[in-house]
Amino acid sequence: MGKKNSYYTKEGLEKLTNELATLKSKGRSDIAKQIAEARDKGDLSENAEYDAAKDAQGHLEAKIAKLEELMSYARLIDESKIDTSFVSILSKVTIKNKKNGASVTYMLVSEEEADLKAGKISTQSPIGKGLLGKKKGDSAKIKTPAGEMEFEITNIGS
Repeated sequence: MGKKNSYYTKEGLEKLTNELATLKSKGRSDIAKQIAEARDKGDLSENAEYDAAKDAQGHLEAKIAKLEELMSYARLIDESKIDTSFVSILSKVTIKNKKNGASVTYMLVSEEEADLKAGKISTQSPIGKGLLGKKKGDSAKIKTPAGEMEFEITNIGS
């Protein structure tokens, strides 16, 4: 089973690229210093600082490898070419809760870009999945952890 492409905004892709660059330069440099300092303290067989630094190095390299893999499947979306006739990734969707009438606007983004405080939800989240492909005026019954909710799509933008 092959990996699927992940789609990003320009801002989201830049954030990923910057994080990877920082980990590779500053992160590796900091870990190398910690290992060198711990090595200078003598017997490595009983040196907890050395073990901790080597462990941190392993975690850092794993994170770098994960980010590199993510970047290999990352695709930039041209936001000017988003079709607003239906809900898709990078759509700004205004939904109205049919039960209480509350309206909220979300932008559908990749899992890595999701940030609820910024109004960005993942296309893999229950609400994101439930909205994909819907048109303005459609209703969406979505199973959430709080139970089934029904929303009406009142606006789709980009």
